[in-house]
Amino acid sequence: MTTAPAKPRELRDFYENPAVPVASGTPRSLRQARMLAAALHKRPAQTILDIGCGDGTAAATAAPLLSGHRLVGVDWSQDALQRARAHLTYTIRGELTGGGLPFRSGCADAVLFSEVIEHLVDPDAAMDEIRRVLRPGGHLMLSTPNLAAWYNRALLAAGVQPVFSEVSLRGIHGRPGAEVVGHLRLYTARALREFAAASGFEVVRLAGAPFHGVPRPLRPLDRLLCSRPSLASILLLHARKKT
Repeated sequence: MTTAPAKPRELRDFYENPAVPVASGTPRSLRQARMLAAALHKRPAQTILDIGCGDGTAAATAAPLLSGHRLVGVDWSQDALQRARAHLTYTIRGELTGGGLPFRSGCADAVLFSEVIEHLVDPDAAMDEIRRVLRPGGHLMLSTPNLAAWYNRALLAAGVQPVFSEVSLRGIHGRPGAEVVGHLRLYTARALREFAAASGFEVVRLAGAPFHGVPRPLRPLDRLLCSRPSLASILLLHARKKT
């Protein structure tokens, strides 16, 4: 007797699984929040959309640095939003593709887009939608893993699959690590700059951040190399919508 092949899982089903990590490391969240706080310095209350807010822990880390501003968590995962409500006053279900975000054009002063773009099938459409909801000159704070991180260069030279890259939604193959998180696209510093510019944004700054998954003995080196975004574990992009 033969067994029928398992029905392929939808990508949505993968991200709705509570076991899939939706939180990022605190160092990245703090660095990104400081960049945004500096950009909004001395401005009156601003509306900030945290698109792909996950379980809200990153927003909770950023909130003390963004006091006085309205932080709205947005995600299409119902499970993630339920957990995010423990950290965020305002949450709303929405997605970047399909019908688009449930916001009027030009309503947001800033968008936090933290380690989301690497999970998207259509990042171009996502950037179009972010541009739509941002006011002219509005800020985009985007973070994503760096394909060309210092250790990935060594791993690839040795014939090992780079960290952050994934070939399956069922398991890790050919690289260090154990968690499957559903990365579909990865960027180098140069690629991210060019992609943001082509999407209608002016790049203000590109910085680096450490990765919480780096083995403890190597973390001092990882923090040191954050000063070189092209080698850093995580890329932090500050861009503004072109007017």
